Amino acid sequence: MSRHQRRRQSLLRPRRLAAPPLRFFMPLSLLACLLALLVLRGLATNEAFHDSRIAISVDKFSVPRHLLKGGPVIDARGSRNEQPVSYRIPDRTAVLSFDDGPSPKWTPKILKILADRGVRADFFVTGAMTTREPELIRQIVAGGHELGVHTFTHPDLVYQSHARISWELAQTQLALAGVAGVHSALFRPPYSSDATAMDDWNYPVIKYVGARGYLTAFVDRDTDDWKRPGVEKIVKAAMPTRPGAGAVILLHDAGGDRTQTLAALGQIIDRLQAQGYRFTTISDALGASSATVPVQGYQLWAGKGYLWATQFAVLTLPVLVGLLAVVGFLNFGRFALMLVLAPVHARRAKRRDAWGPPVTQPVTVLVPAYNERECIANTLNSLAAGDHPIEVIVIDDGSTDGTADIVEAMDLPFVRLIRKANGGKSSALNAGIAAASYDIIVMMDGDTVFEPSTVRELVQPFGDPAIGAVAGNAKVGNRDSLIGAWQHIEYVLGHNLDRRMYDMLGVIPTIPGAVGAFRKEALRQAGGMSDDTLAEDTDITIAVLCEGWRIVYAEHARAWTEAPASLQQLWSQRYRWSYGSMQAMWKHRGAVTSDGPARRFGRLGLPLIVLFGVVAPLLAPLVDLFLLYGVFFGDAALTLTSWGGFVLVQAALSWYAFRLDREKPWHLISLPIQQLVYRQLMYVVLLQSAITAMTGGRLRWQKLRRTGEVAAPVEA
Repeated sequence: MSRHQRRRQSLLRPRRLAAPPLRFFMPLSLLACLLALLVLRGLATNEAFHDSRIAISVDKFSVPRHLLKGGPVIDARGSRNEQPVSYRIPDRTAVLSFDDGPSPKWTPKILKILADRGVRADFFVTGAMTTREPELIRQIVAGGHELGVHTFTHPDLVYQSHARISWELAQTQLALAGVAGVHSALFRPPYSSDATAMDDWNYPVIKYVGARGYLTAFVDRDTDDWKRPGVEKIVKAAMPTRPGAGAVILLHDAGGDRTQTLAALGQIIDRLQAQGYRFTTISDALGASSATVPVQGYQLWAGKGYLWATQFAVLTLPVLVGLLAVVGFLNFGRFALMLVLAPVHARRAKRRDAWGPPVTQPVTVLVPAYNERECIANTLNSLAAGDHPIEVIVIDDGSTDGTADIVEAMDLPFVRLIRKANGGKSSALNAGIAAASYDIIVMMDGDTVFEPSTVRELVQPFGDPAIGAVAGNAKVGNRDSLIGAWQHIEYVLGHNLDRRMYDMLGVIPTIPGAVGAFRKEALRQAGGMSDDTLAEDTDITIAVLCEGWRIVYAEHARAWTEAPASLQQLWSQRYRWSYGSMQAMWKHRGAVTSDGPARRFGRLGLPLIVLFGVVAPLLAPLVDLFLLYGVFFGDAALTLTSWGGFVLVQAALSWYAFRLDREKPWHLISLPIQQLVYRQLMYVVLLQSAITAMTGGRLRWQKLRRTGEVAAPVEA
């Protein structure tokens, strides 16, 4: 064997599964990171944790009178926390302070006016705006201005817990460190004005913030410029009530149209300078060092890391939204194809002569079995009750539980038993194919039971000589449990309705191992069953398509199989299915560029399988991530209404699928829970399978534990 062949086999052969705890770690970590990116972006845009409530002033019994009558700067730090003091701005001194910024539209214009006049000011910035406009923060610092903390999301702190207040302050400091390498000891509460507005609700907030080292800066003059009352009114409101009195003047550089603020700013500066005022910062006015101080070490790098993550989140969101649109397009496109093509298939299925003359000749039924002692008798008894002539070959693949002994003890005249060393399902099937007496070969699992008409219905399409294989209708027999009901919905909607669609397009990708039939010649041309992948049924189906044979779906050929009864078993089965399907797609990727019989599958089938079977499910978790984000941080009512609409579309399509399959729809009661639990589990399985495929992780065959509870065909 050449080195190239050994490498190819090493890539395609079954691989060992990661340890159970690691199964969930990587995919869940990826989903958690995506959700964190959404939240970071929401913080930067002030969507996440936004609280628009504004408190109305209440009594002032707890506020010391000297603070209500004092200056705009409150010092409740350290030893002063129990008895805070206030400071006034010295006479003939004015401090211009700007709240809510920085704004990319208005802050640069304000900075230019200040620079042209040689004026320094205070900018009380929000953390959200800081992360979105880092360059403006740097310009503010470079211009000699002073920064103050105005919380991160601009909530009224009266309504917030101590933990939320601490978070608002800490996040803003983190943003300032990441953007400009500074912290600030100056604080202004959102929705505040002058010191006389302190009351029994916001005074405890001032003390709490002071205990954490912040100097709180209120104002002397509130211009109400955010109301846009007119330039003259803004200028008039900025003037101190007593000539020559020092003042902290409140303006805004963000939050709306600030054209009037810009026009008034120059006039305010000119008028006060004409009265002998000097302009400076709060710290300088009080004779203290600047409240804006540089940070180093851990604080600096933590801030930079936070800033980089936030900027990445902001840049990533359009990509995630685009991918979400792709998910919507693929899902609704798939729904549309199903609704258009499934009725056509249903009408064809009603025609009993759709395939030509009836097929009545005997066929071979292969039953590969490995440790199927609980089920094998039920399987063979169901075949004995069939109405089509058959020979049955049971291939015992090295069972250790006495499966072969049970077959021998039943002594059924139409059954042959082949004992062989354990070599896997593909090996067992190849042994059965070699021993088959007839040209049509039916394959079923050792844990499956057929209805009396299943074989007859399954082989009728072979009346058309162009048909090389037929997919049957696999049904969940143990559907009474919640997990069973969820799989029942999935089989009817996600498997059988899909097969109707793919049938009409001529590209059915998988004949279920539980119930399928092949021409022996088609199997020979395809090279027989291969152990290159863990999904031998998908592998052989694609191989037959690539040889130019047609494959169709026989909906009346029903087989009842025992589905996994626990989440652990379900995980093992679906992990193998999804990983094996990816292996099969990769193995047959050459069909895309083929000009031979594989051309149709390569040009149409493989792209559809990749889009509907891999891309859409891999991206589908975005729907749930945006759902969580919308419920907790956005418009919850609109989000839940949209999600409810999607579930209704799913329910309508599921009801239609159940009607086509002649199933009672009462199991659809559990559909909403399935969308919240089961579907997410399938996401994680597929994500883990994709990660395994990309990283070369090891996956081994998983034998599911069976109970044998599917003892006879269940009436539909």
